[in-house]
Amino acid sequence: MSLSLYHLVREPKQILDKNPLLLLLHGYGSNEEDLFSFASELPDHYYVISARAPYPLPPYGNAWYAINFDADQNKFSDNEQAITSRDAIVQFIDEVVAAYPIDANAITLIGFSQGSILSYAVALSYPEKIQKVIALSGYLNTDIIAAGYQNKDLSSLKFFVSHGTADQVIPIDWARKTPDALKALGVAVTYKEYPSGHGVAPQNFYDLKHWLETN
Repeated sequence: MSLSLYHLVREPKQILDKNPLLLLLHGYGSNEEDLFSFASELPDHYYVISARAPYPLPPYGNAWYAINFDADQNKFSDNEQAITSRDAIVQFIDEVVAAYPIDANAITLIGFSQGSILSYAVALSYPEKIQKVIALSGYLNTDIIAAGYQNKDLSSLKFFVSHGTADQVIPIDWARKTPDALKALGVAVTYKEYPSGHGVAPQNFYDLKHWLETN
């Protein structure tokens, strides 16, 4: 099916009138096949859709936005591209709901790294569209969230946030600021750390699955 973002689909094994959606958003330099590799392990009643980020990153990856370095090797994000991708994801969600028998009130984002950063931005900018977020190895970048998000009704959002204590890409200290920031907004959050690097440890996957099944 031709929608605005290239994607892979795992149809639910348990068909309902309208099924909930798990939308997978990969990290920088990866592609839609990365997180989709564990689609078969996710709960049977979900549509699982993995989207490809819009900016090609040779040789074979993609990005939701550019990461640039200055002369001193300081890293900074292209926030304009990130905001464009944030809204592209929201448009894609609308297209997916129109194209598949998906419950528009049961949409969960699972983002890794850059996909996780975008998941925060999508959910807090458009809380009426998202029910749950699983944010893996990311952080909260308030510069790419829609203006005035603090005044929106965020009370129905639920977050599962996890990070590796030995993450060499996104420092654990950045992730540790997230739970308090979300709680200050009135958002329910489960936060977990694992003795791992920039990736999803087996225990992390087990915990996020359990959280999905019980929230």
